[in-house]
Amino acid sequence: MIVSPYDQDLDRNPANFQPLTPLSFLERAAAVFPDRLAIVHGPLRRDYRDFYARARRLGSALARRGFKRGDTIAVMLANTPAMLECHYGVPMCGAVLNALNTRMDAAALAFMLDHGEAKALIVDREFSATIAHALTLCKVRPLLIDYDDPEYVGSGAKLGGLDYEALLAEGDPDYAYSAPQDEWDAISLNYTSGTTGDPKGVVYHHRGANLLALGNVVTADMGRHPVYLWTLPMFHANGWCFPWSISVKAGVHICLRQVRAKQMYALIAEHGVTHLCGAPIVMSTLLNAPDEEKRALPHLVRFFTAAAPPPAAVLAAMREAGFEVTHLYGLTETYGPAVVNDWQEHWNDLDGPEQAALKSRQGVRYHALDALDVMDPETMTSVPADGETLGEVMFRGNVVMKGYLKNKPSTDKAFEGGWFHSGDLGVKHPDGYVQLKDRSKDIIISGGENISSIEVEDALFQHPAVQLVAVVARPDEKWGETPCAFVELRPQMSATAEELIEWCRGRLAGYKRPRHIVFMEIPKTSTGKVQKFVLRERARAIDQA
Repeated sequence: MIVSPYDQDLDRNPANFQPLTPLSFLERAAAVFPDRLAIVHGPLRRDYRDFYARARRLGSALARRGFKRGDTIAVMLANTPAMLECHYGVPMCGAVLNALNTRMDAAALAFMLDHGEAKALIVDREFSATIAHALTLCKVRPLLIDYDDPEYVGSGAKLGGLDYEALLAEGDPDYAYSAPQDEWDAISLNYTSGTTGDPKGVVYHHRGANLLALGNVVTADMGRHPVYLWTLPMFHANGWCFPWSISVKAGVHICLRQVRAKQMYALIAEHGVTHLCGAPIVMSTLLNAPDEEKRALPHLVRFFTAAAPPPAAVLAAMREAGFEVTHLYGLTETYGPAVVNDWQEHWNDLDGPEQAALKSRQGVRYHALDALDVMDPETMTSVPADGETLGEVMFRGNVVMKGYLKNKPSTDKAFEGGWFHSGDLGVKHPDGYVQLKDRSKDIIISGGENISSIEVEDALFQHPAVQLVAVVARPDEKWGETPCAFVELRPQMSATAEELIEWCRGRLAGYKRPRHIVFMEIPKTSTGKVQKFVLRERARAIDQA
């Protein structure tokens, strides 16, 4: 084999190659801006020196207790300083962070704890009852660590584990952690909501987390020292990697346990918030707040949303309220959003409806994503860029997941043909911008949460009076989408909508329960398949009625 002169005697070594990791972002921020404000939480103010020292204490304490590379550390936390510390401290000792969805029920959490083989579990007092129930259902017996947030005044007892602050006291603030052995090493585990069967564990690596975090900085036009309000749950794809992004520019994390309009307006006005992310419900909460809760904003605030595209009226109202909305798109498997609706200057000359139509498109790839396309999944060829030909949206690049934990069949299927298959159906416009048209797996996105229509259907099927049911997404101004169930009853049996919704109460998490029940003969094809596209139109008509 002929060796290129550019390869001869020019090898990788510690002086010219280091594995990519987002851990370096906090180290640099603390070295360059140690006294700069990093975290705000109620009256708490924490600078980058302390933020870094506490993260190192956490990593050190976990290492001293024997946690190591590849061990799973699960956390059930709200958007608090501890959650931010875990995004750095856990991977500092080589372990993998599994941020649990605080809205999940005990059975789902038990599956995740077992499947991820959690060795430790940090629990916010607010969620202790749910976790206590989950622990009775799972096999693993993780080290329990109680986190008592001073800003939480509600009910909930500690689980009797090790206190979080006591754990940190065991650690060394000068802990000499090392970079991962390989940038391909896992940094976090995030479970999908699942469409059928159990959730899948999406594995992120250090390289992807580093690149997507930097991609956020570029995409969000973050200048020096941005101020970021945490309305997006950090358990969602690691907060779309923003826990790492903010350190790149030595910005400020404004923590927020609950999305409430009065507090959001107050924090934005008081701290000069520059950026926030959230589902349509966050926009609805801000816009529908009583006048006495609203505050004049100090400047235009960048708002990034990645759920169902907001209606034109909402976009106009947000702009009037002081927010510039940018539409993003991605999946848990792509570290959160990896597609942005990059706005073209000449679009500013168009009227409101035309602008809204353009804003509703998902857009083009992040700089960190190698390739985005709409393809025929059978032939693996690109569909015409005509805005009409339907295909599957596919991704390729360094910000695509490592794969599904302990699930090779699903991993192989997702990566068939050398692309990640999103399962979302869309079109490609002549200018290259992608727009979603449907979801091949009938996922409903409500308040930023994925809801499986099949899971809701299964719950309703269990009712003795239900003969056939089909669940689709119904547009909702507040939540983006909510489940709408179309039901056929068995002959000589009856049930009311209220009865069926109540039936679901003990079988589904609150956000998964259908908001509307429609009794009718469900349309089917000649082969007996439910025509869900007809039902979606019917659901939209209900919305307009």
